[in-house]
Amino acid sequence: MNNKIAVILAGIFLSLLNFTSISQAQTTNIQDLSAKQQGIVTIAAFTANGNLEKLKTALNEGLDAGLTVNEIKEVLVQMYAYTGFPRSLNGISTFMTVMEEREGKGIKDELGREANPLPAGKSSIERGTEIQTQLVGAPYKSQLTFFAPQIDQFLKGHLFGDIFGRDILDFQSRELATISALSSMEGVNSQLQSHFNVGFNVGLTEMQMRSLISVLEANVGKKEADNATAVLNKVISSRAR
Repeated sequence: MNNKIAVILAGIFLSLLNFTSISQAQTTNIQDLSAKQQGIVTIAAFTANGNLEKLKTALNEGLDAGLTVNEIKEVLVQMYAYTGFPRSLNGISTFMTVMEEREGKGIKDELGREANPLPAGKSSIERGTEIQTQLVGAPYKSQLTFFAPQIDQFLKGHLFGDIFGRDILDFQSRELATISALSSMEGVNSQLQSHFNVGFNVGLTEMQMRSLISVLEANVGKKEADNATAVLNKVISSRAR
């Protein structure tokens, strides 16, 4: 009888060890992104999926983690290019409410710096073409841009020239926001795949990408995280060839 009890206790002990190891691995995985980066991920995700109650929590947590007011504004403005004006405007409106509530509690948040003026002597399209080439890793060519050249001008001139050209956020932060938003939406895996590639191009590591997905799983949902994992694995496989 004593031997049976010893075997059972040993099994329970090993199970606890395995559970602890898994929990520690998951915690470490998330912590590969800084608290500020995790804030960007959740703010972008809840702006994209329209969950404004959870967005309020994410905005408060982002401010508490050290994101400045202007950095968060920049994330919310950038979201319109990927989620549409309605979601972006709802996000900005929610942020206004959060700021009013925090000010009412006597909380003073850091405003942060304004963006430096965009370089003179180049048009938005010229500047955006350079930035897009840097992000993609080569001059961007697509059947879409031949079929609808106007969208190519808007992408280069407005998205990459006017928005990504603003230096409040670095490219890694912008890609964390974009990947998170796309991961939280349905039917955009093609764009998500492209931005995982861009994430690698701007210096994000595989561990950071997987950390982003861990944040999504913990805060947004397993369905979204599983889909993002599948897309990331496809990207990693294609880049290894």
